[in-house]
Amino acid sequence: MSRFCLDTSALLTLRDNEPGADRVAQLLETPVRCVACFITRMEVLYRVWKVEGERAGRLAYEQLQALPIDWLEATEPLLLSAAELKASHRLSLADAWIAAAALQCGATLLHKDPEFQPIAGLDQEWLGCGGVDRFAIRPPGGCENPAWGSHQGQR
Repeated sequence: MSRFCLDTSALLTLRDNEPGADRVAQLLETPVRCVACFITRMEVLYRVWKVEGERAGRLAYEQLQALPIDWLEATEPLLLSAAELKASHRLSLADAWIAAAALQCGATLLHKDPEFQPIAGLDQEWLGCGGVDRFAIRPPGGCENPAWGSHQGQR
């Protein structure tokens, strides 16, 4: 069984019970523990805080910490990989760290972000468009799922 790296979008999908939440929950219940990048904790905290308030943000952070996830912390090799990805792709700083984390541990990145699509060598599983699509990453404009449209540009 392959290992999965959970992007912030996947964890927020689980939290908000959006389409694809069942896939995230299924992976968290497998014997092979999922991984996530350290920066994902900050993204969950600030995004929930910004929309729902500090108390909700802190609760989401605590709930995230309780999940069976192996956290990849910042190291020099991870930093160098993230910098290379940021320099060569149109990614946010957080997404560069997350993609580097997935590549470093040889994990499949589970996400809803079309920005990851052009990264060569990054195994990806797409949670968008109301279901899981293992290889064909579709842009937000190609999806008719109202849940995706409500978060476009936020993740």
